Amino acid sequence: MARLRSLAPLTHCLTNFVVMGFTANVLLAVGASPAMVIAEQEAAAFAAMADCVLINLGTITAVSAEVMQQAAASAAVADTPWVLDPVAVGVLAFRTGIAETLLRSRPTVIRGNASEILALSGAQGGGKGVDSTAASSAAVDAAGALARRTRAVVAVSGATDYVTDGTALVEIPGGHPIMTRVIGTGCSLGAVIAAFLGAGVPPLRAATAASAVFAHAGEQAVALSRGTGGFAAAFLDALSVIGVAVV
Repeated sequence: MARLRSLAPLTHCLTNFVVMGFTANVLLAVGASPAMVIAEQEAAAFAAMADCVLINLGTITAVSAEVMQQAAASAAVADTPWVLDPVAVGVLAFRTGIAETLLRSRPTVIRGNASEILALSGAQGGGKGVDSTAASSAAVDAAGALARRTRAVVAVSGATDYVTDGTALVEIPGGHPIMTRVIGTGCSLGAVIAAFLGAGVPPLRAATAASAVFAHAGEQAVALSRGTGGFAAAFLDALSVIGVAVV
């Protein structure tokens, strides 16, 4: 966290419209510098100059899919680390095909729920909309296989998070079920993983650190809130003080 805050990595987010504001606030809370550059005329160039990139398929359209593919290809050429969040892959053919195409641009980290990771790995998957119908532990083997095939670190989010590079496996407990009832917590996790990558943290450690930070902030926030609205604000507060010395 100290490294991330000292470097304030420029984090280029091509993410879904539902969570854009929350994701920007999460990135600011952890000390990163968010940028939501989505124009077809700009995204590829910006992906090459940013410190890191997030590509999230949540509200994908034919136009945004093309922009995302251009940005991912540009990031790959520029050696900009980037995160793929394959939202609802396995549920609908269009976004599943786009995710498979994006894999050709070599994401540094792939972050998804169990159903998404199962589907992307080629195993039987497909959740209920954006929600997983499988426990995160059920996708551990698929995550390892996907990591070995793509050479990306794979992070599976759930009641317990798992992060693997195809060899090592890290288990991150914690958080709280209320996090699944607040829009943006999963999507913004992908952005924070990207921010750690942009700060020069190696991929396995970046995904692990982001997951651990979110688990800790979730536990802190639920203790200070009475419901989902208060949780969202308390979650941002918790993120903003993690690792900050209190004088």
